[in-house]
Amino acid sequence: MRSYAESALISHSAAPDVLNLPAQQPLAARLLPSGFYYGWAIVFACGALMFVSVGVGYYGLAVYLGPLQELHGWSNSDVSLPTGMYFVFSGITAAWVGPRIDRQGAKRWMLPGLVLIIAAACAVGQVQYLWQLFVAYIVLAIGSGMSAGVAVNATLTRWFVQRRAWAMAMASTGVSLGGVVLSPLNGFLIEQFGLSVATPVMAGLILVIGLPIVLFVLVWDPRQMGLPQDGLRPAVRVATNVARSAANQTRVWTVGKAARTVPFWAIMLSFLIVLLAQTGFILHQTALLEERLGSLTVATTTLSILAFGSIVARLVVGRYFADRVDLRILTVIMFVVQGTAALVVIRFEGAIMTYIAVLTFGFTIGNVYMLLSLLTSDVFGYVSFGAIYGMISMATQMSSGIGPLLIGLLDDITGSYDIPLTLVAILTYAAILPIWFAKPPKTDLVKAINPLLSRSAPQRTTEPPGILSS
Repeated sequence: MRSYAESALISHSAAPDVLNLPAQQPLAARLLPSGFYYGWAIVFACGALMFVSVGVGYYGLAVYLGPLQELHGWSNSDVSLPTGMYFVFSGITAAWVGPRIDRQGAKRWMLPGLVLIIAAACAVGQVQYLWQLFVAYIVLAIGSGMSAGVAVNATLTRWFVQRRAWAMAMASTGVSLGGVVLSPLNGFLIEQFGLSVATPVMAGLILVIGLPIVLFVLVWDPRQMGLPQDGLRPAVRVATNVARSAANQTRVWTVGKAARTVPFWAIMLSFLIVLLAQTGFILHQTALLEERLGSLTVATTTLSILAFGSIVARLVVGRYFADRVDLRILTVIMFVVQGTAALVVIRFEGAIMTYIAVLTFGFTIGNVYMLLSLLTSDVFGYVSFGAIYGMISMATQMSSGIGPLLIGLLDDITGSYDIPLTLVAILTYAAILPIWFAKPPKTDLVKAINPLLSRSAPQRTTEPPGILSS
């Protein structure tokens, strides 16, 4: 996959014109120097957007888990179930919106998605009954599915090819900063003023940061501004690998066609397993460590440590490795480190070892999400990225929803996080097996399997050896 097999410029004009692209000159572009490549403004805008949307939504789920139990007397599994439903509905929304983003662009889906997140985040602090929490989390999930992962990554894959990992690493830093900054802020507000005050304050951040970014900064495709991908002049020739060649990147896929390939299932199965384990760990981390460390505020600071590790490791990997080496090898390394860190958390209860293990786990989480996007875009290109990534996201989001529920149930049954987190490690190691097949497909899965299924069995003969039948 990663041998440098050809030298070719990724010709953006070679891509099928899958949507009618109106010319666009956003307000932010008028404020930047003329020589500045606007693609980097897109990167920072996507990072800021993810900072508020994921910081309030995804990381908020972990912060709310304990306080909701204490406030309403609900069990761990009671609160884990609507948390799991968040991931299910987020995944369904991502699969539905993905092909539409490919055709229509991301911007028109981001705006209503952010409005839904704002409304749902405010509602979490006002719920009185468990069914109301289900409704709030489902609305939150739909908004996230419309405005976050698929929309942001589909935009970045169009702006960047040769520098894609570096661009995604920088933009994804916003996700981690949401954990570093907003998780302890959220925990502090809850302890000081309660959920009813904390949740609308957090939702207000999306209103004042997220909406203006979508309205005045984001542009779906560089062609709308007459710009090339990566900021490279058309005359420049770039050494690239097969996966990032023009032929592979501009290939048109349907979900059905992609599902007939081995790499599609390799990526889906591997990340389905690891994200079930990873998400279950993250969303129960605060509840586990509040018991161990004795304070919600202190426990939420471990989310900051987790996110800080994610920032550092993802920037290093994105800048120096992911655009240069085999992504499958990087993925295996991340899975091994993550599974081992989960084991350390449950086997060593001292505060220092806990912080070290959480930091090490953090080194992997951002890279796992980034590698999912990079592998999908390397294998299937950017023209149909929204459709393919949306479908894979639906499966991985659903498995992510099972993770918190499974760990919550096991904790209720066993009275301890030891067995659930041991399961996290085992699943993470198991996710290593399928990933080797995640490379650009050379043949149709059905065509490869049919000859094996239709091959006739060898015929037995009763004649003595050496005697020819007539």
